[in-house]
Amino acid sequence: MLGMITYLDRHEGVPVEAIAEQFGVSTRQVMDDIDTLWVTGTPGYYPHDLIDFDAASYEQGVVRLTESRGMTRPLRLGAREAVALVAALRAVEAALGDAMDPERADVLRSALAKLTAATGDAAAAVDVQLAVDAAPDVAAAVATALRHGRRLHLRYVNASDVTTERDVDPIRLVTDDERSYLLAWCRLVDGERLFRVDRVLSAEVLDADAEDHQVRPGAEVFSPGPEGELVTLHLTSRARWVAETTPVDAVRNLDDGSFEVDVRVVQHAWLRHLVLQVADDVLEIRPARIAQEVAAAARAALRAYGETI
Repeated sequence: MLGMITYLDRHEGVPVEAIAEQFGVSTRQVMDDIDTLWVTGTPGYYPHDLIDFDAASYEQGVVRLTESRGMTRPLRLGAREAVALVAALRAVEAALGDAMDPERADVLRSALAKLTAATGDAAAAVDVQLAVDAAPDVAAAVATALRHGRRLHLRYVNASDVTTERDVDPIRLVTDDERSYLLAWCRLVDGERLFRVDRVLSAEVLDADAEDHQVRPGAEVFSPGPEGELVTLHLTSRARWVAETTPVDAVRNLDDGSFEVDVRVVQHAWLRHLVLQVADDVLEIRPARIAQEVAAAARAALRAYGETI
């Protein structure tokens, strides 16, 4: 709706059908939005405070904006908002700048330079380092493949310490708070996969163009499928971070302050690592054999240190 105000401010009288085509909505939606905007404005909300349109033109199916109430003026950023944008743009440049095509990289650097200059001294205090946690040759190969649209050959080790080789069509590089991932179409399994770049042992840019693939919404976030085994962890309240940082199916808070989480497990090595991290706060694990597997892994780790006194 706000986009329509800016669009109509630049065009003198636009048919409803043309607005619908411009914004990819139905004509009914355009008319409903205009009716809403007609009673929208700035505090006071008296008739002279409202966004206004020419009624005679509207009756003929043409929308002509007569009063925008300042909605077309560029928004001014507060100092904190500007610093946050500077930090975000610097992080993007550091992590993905080399993987961008020259045109997009120029746009990024131009926007960053202008915003930094406008922010002034506050921007100088921003120090952002968002490094792709991969071996330098792997990072270079991934950046080259993404930039030129080439296929990659990967040697990859998963959480179970199993090494595989596969060809992938890279789609984009994504990051979360801790890790960097390559979202790619894996030709070995003929499906989308997320590869932790710090687990890529080697990457080779192939003499073949990467094919275009449609991926599902939310593909950048790991989410175990229904084929994973359902495991329930009963934890004390001190381990609340597990529910906040781990993809879970359900969380149940119990009266004594403890809680249960249901997780779908594809790689048992990952689950063993998680449970060992919170071992002091584990009250129960279902099914019981998972607890036995974790206990066996803990005993094996202790044996590696030799006999204890």
